[in-house]
Amino acid sequence: MPFINSKISTSVSAEQEQALKTRLGQAISIVPGKSENWLMLGFEPNYNLYFRGDNSEPLAMVDVSVFSDEDAAAFSALTAEICKIFDEVMGIAPDHVYVKYQTVKYWGWNSDNI
Repeated sequence: MPFINSKISTSVSAEQEQALKTRLGQAISIVPGKSENWLMLGFEPNYNLYFRGDNSEPLAMVDVSVFSDEDAAAFSALTAEICKIFDEVMGIAPDHVYVKYQTVKYWGWNSDNI
C-alpha cells in the first residue's frame, strides 16, 4: 500500500501528469511486494519550494510512504528511478529532487487497519 506524493515547483500539464502517473506506477515495483495495483499518487504543482535559498530552477520533493519494512537497496534504486522520471518528464535535474521514505507499520484502508 504505497503512497507517493510529489510537490513540484512548476505547473504540470495533463500529459506530464499522465506520464508521471504511468512511470511512477511502473517504478514502485522496484520495492519488493509493491505494485501499481495498490499505489496511490498525489501531485501538488506550483508548490513554493526553495533549494539553497533559491527557487529559480525547477524543484521537486517526493514523499514515498510504504507499508513494509525498510529496504535500503530497493529504496536507493527507486530514488535513482524517481530522479530519472522527474528529469525526463518535468525537466527537473536529479540534483534538484529530494526523495523521502517513510515505512508505515499500520495502514488504514476500507474501514480497517491492515
